[in-house]
Amino acid sequence: MPEEKISVDLNEIINATIEAKNHSLTQQEFHKRVVESGLSKDVITEISKIKKEPEWMLRLRLRSLELFEKLPTPNWLPDFLSELDVSKMEIYIKPDIERTSNWDQIPPEIRKYYEQLGIPQSEQQYLGGLVATFESEPIYSNVKAELQKKGVIMMPPEEAVQKYPDIVKEYFTKIFPVSDHKFAALHGALWSGGVFVYVPKGVKITMPVEGFFIIGTEMEGQFEHTLLIADEGSYIHFIEGCSAPQFKKFSFHDGMVELYAKKNAYIKFTTVQNWSKNIINFNNKRAWADENATVEWVEGSLGSKYSFVYPSTILRGRNATSTSLVVTLASGEGEWKDSGSKMIHAAPDTKSKVVSKNIGFNGGVNIYRGLIRVNKGAVGSKAFVKCDSLMLDEKTKAYTFPHNQVFEEDADVAHEAHTFRMNEDQLFYLENRGIDEKEAVSMLVLGFIDEIMKELPFEYATMLNKVIKLELDKLGAVA
Repeated sequence: MPEEKISVDLNEIINATIEAKNHSLTQQEFHKRVVESGLSKDVITEISKIKKEPEWMLRLRLRSLELFEKLPTPNWLPDFLSELDVSKMEIYIKPDIERTSNWDQIPPEIRKYYEQLGIPQSEQQYLGGLVATFESEPIYSNVKAELQKKGVIMMPPEEAVQKYPDIVKEYFTKIFPVSDHKFAALHGALWSGGVFVYVPKGVKITMPVEGFFIIGTEMEGQFEHTLLIADEGSYIHFIEGCSAPQFKKFSFHDGMVELYAKKNAYIKFTTVQNWSKNIINFNNKRAWADENATVEWVEGSLGSKYSFVYPSTILRGRNATSTSLVVTLASGEGEWKDSGSKMIHAAPDTKSKVVSKNIGFNGGVNIYRGLIRVNKGAVGSKAFVKCDSLMLDEKTKAYTFPHNQVFEEDADVAHEAHTFRMNEDQLFYLENRGIDEKEAVSMLVLGFIDEIMKELPFEYATMLNKVIKLELDKLGAVA
């Protein structure tokens, strides 16, 4: 089967979106610009046809496109994105290979991406299951027999739509509705690839499972969708890996993650995002937590040029708990890392904790944008936010925009924020003990994010350490 591609002029879409934000375009004019870019109902229908989707999924895609044209542009979208050259963006690429559960059946020129990152070795040694997406489609899917015997379902969402349509239809874009904002709607229209996971009642998966996503070409858009449902009393640790080689031109990522932790369930969702510096990254992440359920986000957002990620949890059941640990790295002139978390307390005795660690140097910009909302009636709820920024030079900038909405008197909400410069006294202390300056800076930076690193699996913590040290090399801090 030959490789299939569908392209649009993303420049035209982004420019029209920013003009709409500044109220210089009517909805009718915006619709005309979107159609002229190449994004139309016919294109959406063609993608759905290629995937052999049921009618309800096509209707969802077309409804999403309609919402994309109607919804206002988010205030957090920076105007400078209009300056990027992202015309002729390929929004759908179907690789010229069939999906397999055997790495040997994947062509060497594609397999090399995963082998260089150690993915096949990681799967063999400690993962319970793996779905790997290349460009717009899953190319590898395998679940170990131990998980299959317990009734765990893990597969690409395209396959789940065919085999488990009732489950997918019940939850798909329900946790994170496409009506939430413009780029969620764009995702709903163009989604392709990703992972679907269902963990039955009482099943506790002792080994992590992983979805790994690679953008393989420049001027490509990737729109993968992860949907994870943990039934009552279950446990799962899901690892999301993102990577791309360095390109001369930009590529675009607009993914979505939906998690549902039912009563007494526990979901840990770990992201190691190391896109290359030519990626524009939007990642829409939201979870539901029912009674006594726990959702834990661990987000290592190191790569991409521009990134907008806000892991969120709606605490819907009594005594539900959620934590969000986020580390971002802005390591170059013009890099823009917009991150944070949202915690919605919608039931009594719910608890949330947000810890955000931002590192910046060489003129990078870090932004924390968070929300704590305690609804009326969510008595006894407790929320804590800690936002720390470490700036290693004079050119770097860090901004904090916390937003607390507390509608219940019987609730505790606390927020603290700190901004640090590299501590010369600590550097002097370490150097006096025989540690050179490069290694001393590295130790201080890694110590700054230790609270988050210790929550990662050992293999991923080691990889993150290496990535951060390589980035610090730009500062002249680590050989």
